[in-house]
Amino acid sequence: MESLSTFWLSIILFGLILSSAFFSSAETSMMTINRYRLKVLSKNNKNAKRTEHLLNDLDHLIGTILLGNNFVNIFASSITTILAIKLWGEGSIVLASLALTFIILVFSETTPKTFAAKNPEKIALPASIIITALIKLFKPFVWLIAQLSKMILALFGMKNEPHNNLISSEELKMVVSDAKPIIASNYQKMLLNIIDLEKVKVEDIMIPRHELISVDINKPDEILKQFERIQHTRLLTYDTSSDNITGVLHMRDIVNLYAKGDFSIDNALALVRTPYFVPEGTSLAHQLAHFQQQKRRLGLIVDEYGEVRGMIVLEDILEEIVGQFTSNQNESIDEITKQKDGSYLIDPRISIRELNNLLQLNLSVTKAKTLNGLILETLQSIPKRDISLKIDNVLIEIMQISEQTIKLVKLTKLDQSLSHPNYLSFL
Repeated sequence: MESLSTFWLSIILFGLILSSAFFSSAETSMMTINRYRLKVLSKNNKNAKRTEHLLNDLDHLIGTILLGNNFVNIFASSITTILAIKLWGEGSIVLASLALTFIILVFSETTPKTFAAKNPEKIALPASIIITALIKLFKPFVWLIAQLSKMILALFGMKNEPHNNLISSEELKMVVSDAKPIIASNYQKMLLNIIDLEKVKVEDIMIPRHELISVDINKPDEILKQFERIQHTRLLTYDTSSDNITGVLHMRDIVNLYAKGDFSIDNALALVRTPYFVPEGTSLAHQLAHFQQQKRRLGLIVDEYGEVRGMIVLEDILEEIVGQFTSNQNESIDEITKQKDGSYLIDPRISIRELNNLLQLNLSVTKAKTLNGLILETLQSIPKRDISLKIDNVLIEIMQISEQTIKLVKLTKLDQSLSHPNYLSFL
């Protein structure tokens, strides 16, 4: 090597610096490339398919890149030393080493890695051809390095487990949120709501048991009265006790009987459909699939003791995805009335999820499902007289109470920029 002229030594050194830049950029681009975009590209691009194959075997990929990068850097250091001695004598070795360090840092590390991080596909796809060839060429050395690495990790109790490419729901939500320029805002909201379906349980959006309209099948007069005044499309039927639900009667079927002139109590009861029971704790994602499989649109939610807690309707699940339908707006207006001072008069039976959506709040839904339940959970008792309390950044004043429950509350949203300590006061 010392017999070579300074010209050829300079050419070799220049080539080694370029090689070092290649290995540095290849490593960064392989580690930062979008795996999901790579899957799409691999369907029609051979280099993308080759890159995906390399990433599935990280031991050999990283081993080859590090072997090549360290080899060219150490070799470049040796060439620099020889050049320095030839040109300026042995006293210039330290300065030559400092100069090479600066050159490698700027031209072989920082610059190529920055470019590769910003343009991973431009580097990783063509680089995969050379990396694949090097893996085949140095396979025995790479295998030896990989085994030594595994042994060292094992000494420290670290297992060499395969890389997990799965992403959590929160990470998926972040991907959807970051895709704002690509996905329209309304579709983006729908996608985020679909992701959240697994977290939301049927009892979170159910119609509570006390709001369900039911009638005793043994009392024809009451059945006729319900037909005359009912405002809902479905009517629950029970036998003797309201806890003994026998089925569901759809008002559309009753209208058809009237239209045909075949209406009678017996004909109406013959149309009662067998109830479909849903266990408490079922996620909306699973329940949506169950509705589709069972060809159902309605289910009665039961607890661990088999008691009916409420009703879940297909339309309510769809509203969790696409937002509230226009036909149901009146229900929200009845439950929430805005006052001139900016506060709201609210029926505390409203669900916390619905309240959060309508008023842009962030009240907890982990335990209590309704505003009434949240207040009682906070107070740990049924209030005997009017009080006010603060939950998060919401001031709640109890306006009307009965012996068993709260009838009406006044809710005021507090300024989040101000500090409001939690408090409880008597009015």
